[in-house]
Amino acid sequence: MWGRRGRFAMANPTIRRDNPVGLGIWLVDMTNLDKLDHLLVAKLREDARAPVAQLARALGVSRTTIQSRIARLERRKIITGYSVKVAESFEKDQIHAYVMITVGPKRAAGVSAEIKRMPAVRLLQSVSGVFDMIALAVAPSVKEMDDLIDAIGNLEGVERTTSSVVLSTKFDR
Repeated sequence: MWGRRGRFAMANPTIRRDNPVGLGIWLVDMTNLDKLDHLLVAKLREDARAPVAQLARALGVSRTTIQSRIARLERRKIITGYSVKVAESFEKDQIHAYVMITVGPKRAAGVSAEIKRMPAVRLLQSVSGVFDMIALAVAPSVKEMDDLIDAIGNLEGVERTTSSVVLSTKFDR
């Protein structure tokens, strides 16, 4: 998206009165990111705990360059946190499903708040198209996944759900 100062990308959406673009969300200016910044973010996505020295070697720059780049990316809210990636051996024993959700008019906020209270739902996104939301759900058994999908479908404001169980993951960045 183009704004007054160049390209912008959505960060954690936050309503701001001083938004220069006027969209009701604050946008992060991405024009000052260079190739090294993008490569650094990609490396951190692969392993957020990688030592600075390892990142510097992989990217062919000094440790201080990496440290200052990470600090700047954090200050600018481009990097907003780090997360845990569990072992594939643990994940493969879990049942993963995408649950497509249709909600009634003006019900999305309430449904979203209720789903956020469900720890087995790892991700909830608002989408365009036939469905209003897509949830990524993870459960240790088919029975527990079935119960979770039923619980989502029984929420006030949910009109319909359609689910797809993940058979295999080809790659995960």
